[in-house]
Amino acid sequence: MQQSNPNLDRADLTLLLAIREHGSLAGAAATADVVPSVITKRLAALEARLGLKLFQRTTRRVVPTPEGDALCERALGLLAGFSAMEAELQERQKEPVGRIRLAATFGFGRLWLGPALAEFQARHAQLDVQLQLVEQLPDLAVDGFDGAVWLWAVRGQRASEWTGRRLARNQRVLAAAPDYLRRRGTPASIEELAAHDCLVVRENEQFDVWRLQRERDRSEARVRVGGRLSSNSGELVRDWCLAGHGIMLRSLWDIAGALASGELLRVLPGYAMVDADIHWLAPHTPSTPKRIKLLVDFLAERFRAEPWKPKVRHGKNS
Repeated sequence: MQQSNPNLDRADLTLLLAIREHGSLAGAAATADVVPSVITKRLAALEARLGLKLFQRTTRRVVPTPEGDALCERALGLLAGFSAMEAELQERQKEPVGRIRLAATFGFGRLWLGPALAEFQARHAQLDVQLQLVEQLPDLAVDGFDGAVWLWAVRGQRASEWTGRRLARNQRVLAAAPDYLRRRGTPASIEELAAHDCLVVRENEQFDVWRLQRERDRSEARVRVGGRLSSNSGELVRDWCLAGHGIMLRSLWDIAGALASGELLRVLPGYAMVDADIHWLAPHTPSTPKRIKLLVDFLAERFRAEPWKPKVRHGKNS
């Protein structure tokens, strides 16, 4: 006697989930656009093949047995995998379409990410790219973002919620206007910063402690700085620095133009704060759509050479 084949196919899994969702064979039949007797026969044949009772029938409702409920839970994952695989295969065969929704900080988003996204969209005309500039990193999954381009890697508890990739290295450097250095002199050592007017951004509890790394040997130095001007706005601190009010610590990407033009000069160019790399962050998902992979690869290629690192002028004795 030939044994029946207990293997399940996609149609079987879809049938089980439809019955559980509707709680009735009639509801599952309406979804499949067939008469209820067809669903009854298919379920009976499936239970016979498996040798398991998958649903309990009552006069009012069809309820999954523990075995049926466990099978339905597995079916959810398997069907999601099928859908993801099909979507990936379809994307490989055609130009990517759809929407990409991103978050980024105001400064980097406007100066560097915005122009890059415009070029990317021009290459892929079927894509809609939405960039939202924000002060604080949003909850990417809850707020419906595909990803974020952020200036620091996420650490701690929230890091487990996202996947990440470093797009480019960046560093914060010391800079001042030529007029300030003419009036006050150029510091020749880290220790001398304490005697200067330093412009600080109040972004954490220790905003007035600068942790610098010497590029030559990677040794670290800490200096407590002070000054009569401080703000929670990095852009305002940059404006004060350009106006000659003191020395600031600022990302290279933000002041590249001012350094190249001579509006600002590097101070102690052998030192930098190396905590401001550019990162891609995205919610954890079973698979990554082609359009997102293309974007991340594009951004990594665009920023890999650190285009914000021009030839710069240095202050004297630095």
